[in-house]
Order: sequence, then C-alpha cells, then structure tokens
Amino acid sequence: MAHVQRFDHIGITVADLDSATAFFVGLGLEVEGTGSVQGEFVETVCGIPGAHCEITMLRPPGGGSRLELATFFTPDHVPGSPTAMANEVGLRNVSFEVGDLQAAVDAVAADGYGLIGGIGEYENSVRMAYVRGPEGIIVSLFEQLG
Repeated sequence: MAHVQRFDHIGITVADLDSATAFFVGLGLEVEGTGSVQGEFVETVCGIPGAHCEITMLRPPGGGSRLELATFFTPDHVPGSPTAMANEVGLRNVSFEVGDLQAAVDAVAADGYGLIGGIGEYENSVRMAYVRGPEGIIVSLFEQLG
C-alpha cells in the first residue's frame, strides 16, 4: 500500500529568514504565506520544548511543490556546515528548473552568490550548475535543452 499521496514541500532552517527569502524570490519563487509557530503543536512535531519559529512558505509560479524556510527564535538555531559539498551526508541541494541557466546564474552572482563548480551539460539534454546560496544552501539550477 502506498502511503505517499503527493510531494508537498522541502523545509530548510536558516538563521536569516529575510535574506534567504529574498534569494529565492529573486530566483522567481513567490511568497505563499508567512507565520509564527509556537506552542504544543510545534514542540510535539519538532521534539523541541519551547520551540518558537517563523516560517515563510514559497511556491513556484503556477503552483507545485513548495519550499518552507524557517528560523527559530527559541531555542537558538544551531549552525550547520555552510561549506558542505554535494558528497556530505544529508540534504545537499534544492533544485529548480529555469528557462535560461546563464541568466539565472548571472542574476544570483549579481547578489553575491557564486557557482560551486561550473556549468555542466549532460548528453545534449540538460545544462546544470550548483550555486552556493544564503547560509551555504546548495541550489541546483538546470535548463532543459531542445
């Protein structure tokens, strides 16, 4: 029996919610909603007594799976590994299809976010690049060819 009905969202915890939100909005995601969560629900789900966080939910234009950004007021967030590479165990990247890869890479570079490696092409079907976004988040951008 299949338990999963659909893919809903990916959640990323950040220290600077405004900066991370601005980065993803700059890529073209839209803010679906924001809110503050505290109390029994979040404490139970996260397993963190006294948890209080602020969330921004983003969605791609036209709908689809969402991206949840959260920052914790209590307890303080715990720093991750901002220089992690793709082979480090754990959630390593969030990926978005773009219409023009070079334009997207140039846009994030203008905001100070650079390529981790370079732009690669796979069998004349897709071009892809990893960008190091806010707080070390690896963002995979890809463009379908042909």
